[in-house]
Amino acid sequence: MEVSGVDSEGKEFNSAQEMWREAIGEEGDETKKTQWYRDGVSYWEGVEASVDGVLGGYGHVNDADITGSEVFLKTLMQERLVNGGTNQHLVALDCGSGIGRITKNLLIRYFNEVDLLEPVAQFLDAARENLASIGSETHKATNFFCVPLQEFTPAAQRYDVIWVQWCIGHLTDDDFVSFFNRAKGCLKPGGFFVVKENLAKKGFVLDKEDRSITRSNPYFKELFRRCGLHLYQTKDQKGLPQELFAVKMYALTVDIPPKVHKTRSKTRGNRPQIIK
Repeated sequence: MEVSGVDSEGKEFNSAQEMWREAIGEEGDETKKTQWYRDGVSYWEGVEASVDGVLGGYGHVNDADITGSEVFLKTLMQERLVNGGTNQHLVALDCGSGIGRITKNLLIRYFNEVDLLEPVAQFLDAARENLASIGSETHKATNFFCVPLQEFTPAAQRYDVIWVQWCIGHLTDDDFVSFFNRAKGCLKPGGFFVVKENLAKKGFVLDKEDRSITRSNPYFKELFRRCGLHLYQTKDQKGLPQELFAVKMYALTVDIPPKVHKTRSKTRGNRPQIIK
């Protein structure tokens, strides 16, 4: 990836390849790569299992985040699913689910079953507790997978929607592509991915504390292309504090959409601060 970037200490990199060599070593150096992932999980193991904790001290953005996601999801369901998903048994996968914040506030209301995927055990335990009294027999959290995203293979053709929010930045580029290549076969006909992530204004920003990378819009699009995914629709998240990274939602499909919807991103002045 021929894009320049910086890390959280201000060090500049001429390319993503240069950054990844420093972060995870040369190709084939599994020891350093394994440590990258361990350090990322260790960081989150030290975070309180609460809304404020998983949102990096910005718990007050929860409502705006959920509202933006719901508007985006409803539009996609109406366009992509037969009869807008009514009279169907709908299943979603919540990737990087944390304490079940998105499942509880959004997904469980629209899907009959939601599976949660989260590598931090204390977060997943909190999710079980938070969701124990939520939902019903027809709208429920079904499976709780304590597995890292880069190691997870979803069940074939189980999901109508795979929701990936504030977690894909922990994956290397190659593992990013590998995950989506595995997950493509796990979508039902008409199913789609939603990726909702922070955006760097250009290139990338490497966070050395939590072992994550914030990518720019062109960086994401190149990775989606490598995954063989088609950009169906995008939307900018509104209502977040100005000091945070901009946040963008991408809807991605395996099939070529008959119409590609595009929205223009507005450039905003931000300082590097990552929320999860």
